[in-house]
Amino acid sequence: MRSVLTWRDKVDQCVYDLAFKPDGTQLILAAGNRLLVYDTSDGTLVQPLKGHKDTVYCVAYAKDGKRFASGSADKSVIIWTSKLEGILKYTHNDSVQCVSYNPITHQLASCSSNDFGLWSPEQKSVSKHKSSNRVTCCSWTNDGQYLALGMFNGVISIRNKNGEEKVKIQRPGGSLSPVWSICWNPSSRWENFWMNKEDEDPEDVIVSRYFQEIPSTLKSTVYSSQGSEAEEEEPEEEDNSHRDAKPEEHNDILAVADWGQKLSFYQLSGKQIGKDQPLNFDPCCLSYFTKGEYILLGGSDKQVSLFTRDGVRLGTVGEQNSWVWTCKVKPDSNYVVVGCQDGTIAFYQLIFSTVHGLYKDRYAYRDSMTDVVIQHLITEQKVRIKCKELVKKIAIYKSRLAIQLPEKILIYELYSDDSSDMHYQVKEKILRKYDCNLLVVCTDHIILCQEKRLQCLTFTGVKEREWQMESLIRYIKVIGGPPGREGLLVGLKNGQILKIFVDNLFAIVLLKQATAVRCLDMSASRSKLAVVDENDTCLVYDVQTKELLFQEPNANSVAWNTQCEDMLCFSGGGYLNIKASTFPVHQQRLQGFVVGYNGSKIFCLHLFSMTAVEVPQSAPMYQYLDRKLFKEAYQIACLGVTDTDWRELAMEALEGLEFETAKKAFARVQDLRYLELISSIEERKKRGETNNDLFLADVFSYQGKFHEAAKLYKRCGHENLALDMYTDLCMFDYAKDFLGSGDPKETKMLITKQADWARNINEPKAAVEMYVSAGEHVKAIEISGDRGWTDTLIDIARKLDKAEREPLLLCARYFKKLNNPGYAAETYLKIGDLKALVQLHVETQRWEEAFALGEKHPEFKDDIYVPYAQWLAENDRFEEAQKAFHKAGRQREAVKVLEQLTHNAVVESRFNDAAYYYWMLSMQCLDIAQADPVQKDTMLAKFHYFQHLAELYHGYHAIHRYTEEPFSFHLPETLFNISRFLLHSLTKDTPLGISKVNTLFTLARQSRALGAYKLARHAYDKLQGLQSPARFQKSIELGSLTIRSKPFHDSEELVPLCYRCSTNNPLLNNLGNVCVNCRQPFVFSASSYGACPHPSLCPEVLHLVEFYLEEGITDEEAVALIDLEAPRHKRENRWQEVTSSNSQTLRLDESMEPMGEEDPFTAKLSFEQGGSEFVPVVVNRSVLRSMSRRDVLIKRWPRPLQWQYFRSLLPDASITMCPSCFQMFHSEDYELLVLQHTSCPYCRRRIDDPGP
Repeated sequence: MRSVLTWRDKVDQCVYDLAFKPDGTQLILAAGNRLLVYDTSDGTLVQPLKGHKDTVYCVAYAKDGKRFASGSADKSVIIWTSKLEGILKYTHNDSVQCVSYNPITHQLASCSSNDFGLWSPEQKSVSKHKSSNRVTCCSWTNDGQYLALGMFNGVISIRNKNGEEKVKIQRPGGSLSPVWSICWNPSSRWENFWMNKEDEDPEDVIVSRYFQEIPSTLKSTVYSSQGSEAEEEEPEEEDNSHRDAKPEEHNDILAVADWGQKLSFYQLSGKQIGKDQPLNFDPCCLSYFTKGEYILLGGSDKQVSLFTRDGVRLGTVGEQNSWVWTCKVKPDSNYVVVGCQDGTIAFYQLIFSTVHGLYKDRYAYRDSMTDVVIQHLITEQKVRIKCKELVKKIAIYKSRLAIQLPEKILIYELYSDDSSDMHYQVKEKILRKYDCNLLVVCTDHIILCQEKRLQCLTFTGVKEREWQMESLIRYIKVIGGPPGREGLLVGLKNGQILKIFVDNLFAIVLLKQATAVRCLDMSASRSKLAVVDENDTCLVYDVQTKELLFQEPNANSVAWNTQCEDMLCFSGGGYLNIKASTFPVHQQRLQGFVVGYNGSKIFCLHLFSMTAVEVPQSAPMYQYLDRKLFKEAYQIACLGVTDTDWRELAMEALEGLEFETAKKAFARVQDLRYLELISSIEERKKRGETNNDLFLADVFSYQGKFHEAAKLYKRCGHENLALDMYTDLCMFDYAKDFLGSGDPKETKMLITKQADWARNINEPKAAVEMYVSAGEHVKAIEISGDRGWTDTLIDIARKLDKAEREPLLLCARYFKKLNNPGYAAETYLKIGDLKALVQLHVETQRWEEAFALGEKHPEFKDDIYVPYAQWLAENDRFEEAQKAFHKAGRQREAVKVLEQLTHNAVVESRFNDAAYYYWMLSMQCLDIAQADPVQKDTMLAKFHYFQHLAELYHGYHAIHRYTEEPFSFHLPETLFNISRFLLHSLTKDTPLGISKVNTLFTLARQSRALGAYKLARHAYDKLQGLQSPARFQKSIELGSLTIRSKPFHDSEELVPLCYRCSTNNPLLNNLGNVCVNCRQPFVFSASSYGACPHPSLCPEVLHLVEFYLEEGITDEEAVALIDLEAPRHKRENRWQEVTSSNSQTLRLDESMEPMGEEDPFTAKLSFEQGGSEFVPVVVNRSVLRSMSRRDVLIKRWPRPLQWQYFRSLLPDASITMCPSCFQMFHSEDYELLVLQHTSCPYCRRRIDDPGP
């Protein structure tokens, strides 16, 4: 740091105070009883202002620049406008010592010996407050909320805007240390706020923001400051990797200078920061730089000193001949003005020199005069080392860092060898003061440059050797080497350039030039030397021959590329110049000095910041390409060029047949196509091919230079390659030039390729014509089919021979796809593919044509009926589908469909349908048993099981409707008989869907209604042990109670009669649906299971008895014998009338044979009483002859089942049997049901169906 006097003036009176206008254009001085206004640019006196009658002690300018104020010994304060006009005056009771404007609200604080006043433009009066002692100085906080007052008795009082004391700082010196000057450190926070929020109401906004950032308001506090412990003397390291600027450690810091010759710092709360700094003089003035980074202090030492914001002295700004009473910094600049007791006014410019060091990508520089920041130029990491003293010199080399302070030199080293490590630790300290111009550090030494002398010191401060030069040393640089033997490059003022090794006492003269050296650098191989002289000329020498290779003007610094021997860059005149080999210089705009060049990065120092500039190396690369120096161009490209430059390099090298370079360049841009080309050429070269023209032709064809490639192919005798190239490119007019002498194969190939091209460019019509002419019918058909051109397909199909099976099949497929089954059928017939024709009919659901074809060709029966059945099933026509499966011989599928239908019907509670499907399923099983002897027994068992289920579900249908529907369609007797039938049938497992609760509930209610109280009581008892639905609970419980009041017997009218043995059976039969006496199974009506329209006239069980044929009698013979109508005996009157003289008597003649004895079948009904085994009725031929055909019903089951024969014992009561399902009905019931449904109510056989 050095100061330069800009202008000086002198007045007759002492200058006690001064103030800058906020824009820095004017300077207001308090000199004598006048105010002097100076122009800061050249120091001319603009105008003296008179208004005070006595000495003016203080002056202050408002932050907005609209007015300023002055205070005088005449006890008055005058407010002046920026136009230098006085507008207001008020007085105190004593001389005014200091004035200060609030930076936010522009409230003016004026302080006298015994009070202070607060005035603002909005108020008409001044608010005055008493002070306990003489106020010597005052200063507002940056947010304008608090005012600090410095007292003559050493006390500091911090007041709010209303003048109320909030903090009182009692300092240890007391009245022996009068506070003479105080100032708050300017906060950039409030500076930025003022600049950006000029139009808002600043007071309200600032107050709210202030209290958001400071957690609690200040309470009245008294501090007794005793100082604090000395801070560490060891420099601190701080990681700045995530911040670009130094942090604001405290937003509100008060600097205090007292006549106890100390400098102190306090927080807003009154707490002291750090310890008191000794000054060794009486300070009269203290002021901060605009951003608060430095402090100016002046006083009895007759000079102005520069301090850091932490109180570290940096140097002297200007020495004077008398006490310095005031010093201020021009806003936002490095200019300082000084006012002295003898009337001297001096205006200085402070120049802060750059102290820094660079090694490869690490840059160390001084910051805030006492800190060292190490910046990694690639990763942008930063580390700050706080030295707390003025940093004079910095040197960096590899892992070493040297920092020279006023009284010592610190040597640091990295913690680790990691290239990205940024943490330094102290290695050694040299506790000695050195005066030097330049400082260099090596691995084990430091080098001090003092004018003409170089000294080599160890890290412990021991001098090992010394070199004395002929002239002043202007430049020194470490150029590497083994540890402890590094080489130094030294440039002298007399133009001499030397190389010095730190372990060698003798310097080596590299060369000497006529002009003084300003900058030096040596190439990576140490073979070339670049020098910038005092004439701003860059000169490059060959180190061995001392020959000047070239020189360039307008240079202020130079650097060789550390990765490329022939490249250097130099800066000057606002340009960056890059020079490769002996090629012309490439220029681009760049401000600053070049200090390093590594690969594509150039390190440039501009003002006080170092930046890494990424510079593409395109220009020098193209310079090498122009001279066909491909390898050198590749080396330059490796330093950093764009993808376009890499591709250009690759293409140029490929055309130059420099395949190795081209391969590397194409690999950079990841162009696999050209890499494959190069690889194929290298393979061909390995196989012995040496024709470079052929290689170059391939390259040209890849690059799109087709005509050049064709010429080379022709010159090499490879016209076929040119033909292939033009054909692939669809350049058929050019391809024809390379056709052979009318070769039909080549012509056909060319037409095909041309058709392919027409197809690709969306000219399908032309493509089809060309494919047909070339005989490529398949491709023509594909295009026509994809486009939907049916007419074209028809023409092609009809022109094709039937032997061309593949294209015809393709035509047929497209006809089907285009919904033209007729043309597809014509095509299949043409090639005789009947199977495909059947599939076509099936796919298009043209079943009539399919059935007709199946009649002519039975081998396709399965191919027709199976899809037909599947189609019917998909359209919910399951019964037809089952029949179709059956017809196709797919019994398994037919049964599967029926099983699924049955299951669905049960799940959906369609029990009538379930009965029908179970009946069909049983008949299906019977068919399978008839067709497959292997499965006969299994299928017959299933037949009987399914027949049983059909009867159960047929009966349960009425029970379900009764319990689930609000109205019943059946008579109570019908429901009674059905529920009894189900109860007797459900002795084992209950089928899915049938509810025992519903059955018992129906039986209980109908039994009670019909008088079967015993049966009803049994049903209610059973219901008590079952889980019943909630809707039945009340009815069941009520019925269970009320049935107890009924007799414990059943009505005799309801008791069923066995027609074989005439035994009355109980209503609740443990044996099931058989007679308890003769075990003869009961035969029930399928409509009511025993009920009839007139239940009082007919029994619940049909009057049928099953009989069996005697062994040896076939079914046909039995039918023939029954059909012989034997004459019936007339019933004779067995009553005889006897007349006597006294009476007339009617007598029953018992001698006559009853009719039963006359009927042979009735005689067969007898059996042995009490037998536990069932004895069937077996008849012989004579009995068969005696039977009437009207009294016999025959169930003519298909084989392997036997026919069943039943004899009606009441011929007058007509019974009808369905010829399909063989279920028995009362004739009247059957006729009624047939009229309702037009079919059998059980098997749903229609009455108009002629089949059995």
